[in-house]
Amino acid sequence: MKAIVIREHGGPEVLAYEDAPDPTPGDGEIVVDQTMIGVNFADVMMRQGKYFIKPELPAVPGFEGAGTVTAVGAGVEGISVGCRVGYVMSLGAYAEKNVIPAANAVLLPEAISDEVAGSSLLRGLTAHYLVTSTYAVSESDTVLVHSAAGGVGTLLVQWAKHLGATVIGTVGSSEKADLATLLGCDHVINYTTQDFATEVLDFTKEKGASVIYDAVGQTTFDGNIEALAVRGYFVNYGASSGPLPSIDAGQINSKSLFFNKSSLPHYVMTEEERGTRAKAFFDLVDTGVVDPKIGHVYPLAEAAQAHIDIASRKTTGSVALRV
Repeated sequence: MKAIVIREHGGPEVLAYEDAPDPTPGDGEIVVDQTMIGVNFADVMMRQGKYFIKPELPAVPGFEGAGTVTAVGAGVEGISVGCRVGYVMSLGAYAEKNVIPAANAVLLPEAISDEVAGSSLLRGLTAHYLVTSTYAVSESDTVLVHSAAGGVGTLLVQWAKHLGATVIGTVGSSEKADLATLLGCDHVINYTTQDFATEVLDFTKEKGASVIYDAVGQTTFDGNIEALAVRGYFVNYGASSGPLPSIDAGQINSKSLFFNKSSLPHYVMTEEERGTRAKAFFDLVDTGVVDPKIGHVYPLAEAAQAHIDIASRKTTGSVALRV
């Protein structure tokens, strides 16, 4: 099979498209013949050696994909050869085939395409836990979504609107502002020309946001504190601009704020939890409430270009590799 292999940490040039041995399943594992593979900013960080998951090199990057099961190991129940599945948090996705724990797979309903599952399942699970478990969004809330035109951001905007919230989104260009508005944002802020904290306070008549969903990290930290309402929730689930600064208890105490640093693995710790979150996402996609917005699809061989584009903020919505 063909795969993307990294032998050292570095820039996009370390992503090598080459032959690799076909995988075989061990006990409790399945082999997925993949059609679509998700590209996430976590992949960029792992390639750079900056992600909390640091596999032994050489390694095949990527944590998310979808396709058809072609082999099943001993002890696997409920999944057989020919089943369509999606999966998340299983390393080795940037390949024509991947061997994964069967427990990490989600059976795909007929209404959900491989394209949607492979490019957006990780984002869908993330959006679900953020708006239901980390903070339960309701119609009384004003929600600020950073990177509202990005992969998770596009889903958060739509999901929060579905739950009745007022949604403010930040973006980095006029084109992305148009997309954020189309998705349902009540107010869109271009952070390259506007101070987002000032805009949030103006829009909310100085009350501030009930909750902020932030995957930017370093550059938005202080502004988030300023933009939050008293007893507001600062939810960080990524750090595309760099690591967050040390938490100053005085800043948190200034408004009796709540701070949460979230990570998907802690919200899909059981098959039941993963399945429940996946079903909630798939149901909203099937009924048209949420559009996954698959913005950019590249051939597997062009994984390096996908990394360049996602890191330079040229992409919108989900980014994926097609096999």
